[in-house]
Amino acid sequence: MPIVKKKLDAGQYQLKDQVVSINRVTKVVKGGKNLSFAALVVVGDPSSAVVGYGSGKAKEVPQAIRKGIESAKKNLLRVNLTQTTIPHQVLGRYGSGMVLLKPAPEGTGVIAGGAVRAVMTSAGIQNVLTKSIGTTNPHNVIKATFNALGRLRDRKDVAAQRGKTVEEL
Repeated sequence: MPIVKKKLDAGQYQLKDQVVSINRVTKVVKGGKNLSFAALVVVGDPSSAVVGYGSGKAKEVPQAIRKGIESAKKNLLRVNLTQTTIPHQVLGRYGSGMVLLKPAPEGTGVIAGGAVRAVMTSAGIQNVLTKSIGTTNPHNVIKATFNALGRLRDRKDVAAQRGKTVEEL
């Protein structure tokens, strides 16, 4: 079920970047080995609940990270939050990776592993329980996390869909 969102402008947010993984890639050619780097980066504005991810490839690490940040700014997603947590439990899937996100009471903190933690902190989610199931590949884990965040629904939208007021839910 693809979620269609309008494109968010990266210029209006105070985006902070976080490098999730850097991978050294070697291509074997006739003359020897060509070395390059691939970087997976998450950017987000915790105060606006906006987060995005991107990957960049280059001959040097800093250039790869810069390209990843530029790619992430083009791929921003607004997250539906209730105070400091998510509105409901959700399961995101991508490839063989699954990420379960559960709302948590105030003071719990972010209970998450590496790649999921980077996305949660960048999105400004302060209290959440997560479980990464299946693959440990950071690319697939991040894509599954974004799939889960995209499936989060706002209380007002659900109430309007059911023809009820927010208090009735």
